[in-house]
Amino acid sequence: MMQFLECRQGNELNESLSGSVTVTLKDLAKELGVHPSTVSRILHSGTEGARGAASVATAERVRDLARKRGYSPDPQATGLRTGRTHLLGVIVPRLSDLVLAIMYEGIEEAAAELGYSTFVMNSRDNPEEQRRKTDTMLARRVDGLIIGDAHLNSGLLRDLTVRKVPFVLVNRSVPGYPSATCDDVLGGQLVADHLWSEGHRDVAVIAGERYASTAVDRTAGFVDRWRFLGGQIPPEAVVWSHFDTAGGREATGTILTNCTPRPTALFAVNDFAAIGAMGALRSRGLSVGHHIAVVGFNDTSLASELPIPLSSVRSPMLDIGRTAVQLLKRVLDGEHVESVKLKPVLCVRESSAWTETLAAVPGPSESD
Repeated sequence: MMQFLECRQGNELNESLSGSVTVTLKDLAKELGVHPSTVSRILHSGTEGARGAASVATAERVRDLARKRGYSPDPQATGLRTGRTHLLGVIVPRLSDLVLAIMYEGIEEAAAELGYSTFVMNSRDNPEEQRRKTDTMLARRVDGLIIGDAHLNSGLLRDLTVRKVPFVLVNRSVPGYPSATCDDVLGGQLVADHLWSEGHRDVAVIAGERYASTAVDRTAGFVDRWRFLGGQIPPEAVVWSHFDTAGGREATGTILTNCTPRPTALFAVNDFAAIGAMGALRSRGLSVGHHIAVVGFNDTSLASELPIPLSSVRSPMLDIGRTAVQLLKRVLDGEHVESVKLKPVLCVRESSAWTETLAAVPGPSESD
């Protein structure tokens, strides 16, 4: 008994010294003279729940006292009570990708505004990694998933649907599943209209990965629009590639080797592939915006800062991330949601300028 009293006294002394006494719902209710369930509904049920729990004046008194006393809800207790952890899992190919990093900023901001926390994992666009990372997130009892690495031919989304896991897609889309993306088809159309109006007639596309809707839709938007305008794009002028600079460089080499006549303009479905293309052109003695035009996609912060500023389709990356969270919240609330496509804007810069010297493109060098 004496040991118990000494321990209790020691705890009280520590709490007094540190000022870290835990304030509970019951403490707040007792001080205000209301029932603990009323306090709980005001602090934990959102605006609508608070309206049904008490008058506006009482709700304000509860919130004021909670702030003054430093009340913080126990996340474990809240999860047990509501069946939710208020934790969202986000899977991306790699967070080092500037586009996905900006989208994740939007996800994190919007989640925090709704009272959710987020954590992100990289799949490296590998289907086996996608499943492993998904299982890891579900083991941590996330309320829902935001998937940024969806493959068009993947069975993972079907499996998650069967398991009744709430999720939405971001950046990429797959028919039949809710997603927040850029209108990639429209973006490709904008590039086709621009290059056609500048007088180009021989063009090629660095198309990206076949499994990603971003690659497929941007390429289809460009090619279909080009043909509608009266242009032709032979099969060898569409080269599928990795999304990085190495992929853009390799695809450009293939285009320059196989396409006759040599294209006067290249459309790369993302900025990093476009930057790789610019390097490949330079190594062959071709000046971007002088001998050959280049247009990218996403309008990352690098695009306007390059030695030859890159024309690029601006994707509203931050807003796409925020929209994904809003869609997932509605899914969690039991609503039926439709996919959202945000509007892109073409930013024209020096890399896609048409000049008279395009008629005097130098011939292949030894490096070809």
